Amino acid sequence: MTVNKPELLAPAGDFECLNTAINFGADAIYCGGDFMQMRAEKVGFTREDLKKAAEIKHKARKKLYVTVNCFAKNSEIEPLKEYAKYLYEIGADAAIVSDIGVLDVIKKTTPDMPVHISTQANCTNYQSANVYYNLGASRIVLARELSIEDIAVLRANTPKELELEAFVHGAMCMSYSGRCLISSFLNNRSGNRGECTQPCRWSYYLVEKKRPDEYFEIIEENQATAVLSSKDLNSITFLDKLADAGITSFKIEGRMKTPFYVATAVNAYRRAIDGGDVAELNDELNCISHRPYSSGFYFGELINNTFNDGLYHSDAKFIGVVKSCENGVAKIEMRNAFFVGDILEIVSPHLLKKSIKVEKIFNSEGEETDRATLVQEIVSVPVTEDLYAGDFLRRRETCN
Repeated sequence: MTVNKPELLAPAGDFECLNTAINFGADAIYCGGDFMQMRAEKVGFTREDLKKAAEIKHKARKKLYVTVNCFAKNSEIEPLKEYAKYLYEIGADAAIVSDIGVLDVIKKTTPDMPVHISTQANCTNYQSANVYYNLGASRIVLARELSIEDIAVLRANTPKELELEAFVHGAMCMSYSGRCLISSFLNNRSGNRGECTQPCRWSYYLVEKKRPDEYFEIIEENQATAVLSSKDLNSITFLDKLADAGITSFKIEGRMKTPFYVATAVNAYRRAIDGGDVAELNDELNCISHRPYSSGFYFGELINNTFNDGLYHSDAKFIGVVKSCENGVAKIEMRNAFFVGDILEIVSPHLLKKSIKVEKIFNSEGEETDRATLVQEIVSVPVTEDLYAGDFLRRRETCN
């Protein structure tokens, strides 16, 4: 890893994910508001929420980037000016945009507001990067289709002041990011407006026009195949190569993911950036819900690692969140059932590879029981390890 460690940038779709990302060591958080944020309306922060999020990041000495990365409609240009002023006033550290017109509006309305060019803009070369820089962009979120060699060439031909950000983990689209129209075509739901129904993850057959009742399997697996479904990206074993190529910020995908996903991914990448055992940390990433992993385009064209069955897999189940731990008793807000005798692994910024055996469980009424099955009930469990508020607990499962 380079002397100047790249920033670790984590997603947040709500306050629980925001606080989790901060607790587990993210340097910066990106989120959406209620305007042009390229996610469904329920995933994002109201304007008052954004103000509170900015206050939280300020106290934690972190950074907050707000997505404004839809391609704008005519009717959105004037409201955008007011929104840009609001983001600047509350202390957002940058706006993430795709539309060159949106970039222009923000720079003219709030000249001091840093603007990052979203991966949705599909910046694949240094000429485009330099144009964005000359228009006022301070960072480029590079297209996922670039190799490490491509990144190094781009870095060598752009101003050193221009920051380069790259996705290191999470879901990938089978098309250039944001350019797929399949969801719009099949379901009238626009990916650009955050409404993608992910038809690329569906299972498909091949049908010959003159034989409409005959279905041909392309790959014999689960009675069909998801021919368009990309594997997930996992870069934890080659972060040093990305850093050496000139990446300023490592970005984890997942504004619609759970706090457990955020905790596990941020914890693993934080430790890897800080010099942790990469093989051990790679195993951590198998414990969150994911499709089969690949290295994406980073080592050149995809070779036999593009598509998969579209199904999620995980080596562990999220059990609960530690709310407090005093006098050897942890209060746990449960998310999935667990039982006396279970071995629960601890996901914590303070501990690694630690676990507890559940000897006793007391329900919210203080009554001893042999199981916890009521979701979000806060139960008490005697523990021998020091747990901390905000730690997560999981149980190893057969990969499913």
